[in-house]
Amino acid sequence: MEPLYVLTDAERDELTAVLEGVAKHPYEDYAAFSRAVADVVDRGEVPAFFREVCERVRHDRETGAGEAHVLRNCPLDHEIPVLDLDDPVADKHAKKNTFVAETFLELFGQLVGTPLLSYATRFNGDFFTDVIAINRYSGMQTGFSDSELVYHNDRTAHPVRADFISLLGMRCPEGDYIYTGFVSGRGLLAHLSAEEQETLRQPYFFTPYDVLSRDNNGDLTDSGAHPILENEHSFRYLDTSTTVVPGAPEKAKDALLSLKNALVKADKQRHRLLKGDLFTFANQDGLHSRDKMEINDPERARQRWLLKTYAFRDQAAADRHRDRWIDGVQGRVGD
Repeated sequence: MEPLYVLTDAERDELTAVLEGVAKHPYEDYAAFSRAVADVVDRGEVPAFFREVCERVRHDRETGAGEAHVLRNCPLDHEIPVLDLDDPVADKHAKKNTFVAETFLELFGQLVGTPLLSYATRFNGDFFTDVIAINRYSGMQTGFSDSELVYHNDRTAHPVRADFISLLGMRCPEGDYIYTGFVSGRGLLAHLSAEEQETLRQPYFFTPYDVLSRDNNGDLTDSGAHPILENEHSFRYLDTSTTVVPGAPEKAKDALLSLKNALVKADKQRHRLLKGDLFTFANQDGLHSRDKMEINDPERARQRWLLKTYAFRDQAAADRHRDRWIDGVQGRVGD
């Protein structure tokens, strides 16, 4: 994908200086951290170019002009630690003492009007998580592995799912070619008949929970019956895993096969994240994947590290889940 905007080095440094002025800790007290970032916005300290870029992203999303965007040469911490893949989350907390990247992601979320979401049972309930190859998940279908990933939504089986995902390239080995694929829900609809769409809107389907979710909560098994197609063009689907519930009518299986065919036929966007790239895209109004196009050094490729946020579409979408907040923290939900 071509970037929507490439920050000049001067723009990146100007924005970095603003981000470094936020003194709150994003992992110890997220609510205070988020308020501190909001104060930066309220004081008018955000450079005009970045406000304008975020407004373009917001406008594209609202009008349907675009559901996936790339910003390049974004602010990062001056030191990016190499993480121990046995427990990269704990190692990050031990080694990473500055939070420019986290502040940048929070600022972006606030300016585009998408409050962040976290899961209390995942990674200490952090709002900023790490897409990195955790050793114990090697070869498995989870974002925290060294594997390719089929087209999916994040947390497909979960009742609370992000509307948007943002990925920030912290460490992206130049000699290995790993792409994130994206297909829009509108693009899928174009290859599905009205009858097939209507069938996909029925609760004839279910999705097993992913391995990481089951490890964090042994009571989780599957989503229960759910539709695949929701709203106008939102898809709740994990390829190779989402399937029909027992006793579903034959037309449900036919519609599922048609969706699989549509996924092959639909136009796709692909982006190879570079260090300092922000790739932000719809999680429900589209599906995404991970494709390992060329790996020249598997061990080096396993050190690929993206900082990630989940976000709600807007404050109203977040408020619909307020009864699920854990410990009164807006956006933090349980399983």
